[in-house]
Amino acid sequence: MEITLELLREFKERMHISHSSEDGNVKRLLSFSIEVLQSKCGAFDVEENTRAKELVFERTRYLYNDAVEYFEDNFLSEITSLGLSIALKEDESDAAV
Repeated sequence: MEITLELLREFKERMHISHSSEDGNVKRLLSFSIEVLQSKCGAFDVEENTRAKELVFERTRYLYNDAVEYFEDNFLSEITSLGLSIALKEDESDAAV
């Protein structure tokens, strides 16, 4: 997944990262987080789904701070909720066709 400059800027702002020396690494971490969450929850557009974006940012924060092993335990209900909402939207789309 291509990480947009806007997504990178939002994450860096949230994390109070003011330099650009880690931009490549941060983009890679954001990409990993999107891929992992999409594999668990289903496909989503991180730019349009604010709940998904929040989880991507949280997982990336844990990854950035070398604590990703704690992410799932701490955010299990949010991950489950996102997966269910994505599945329900897919079901609604299938029913409308």
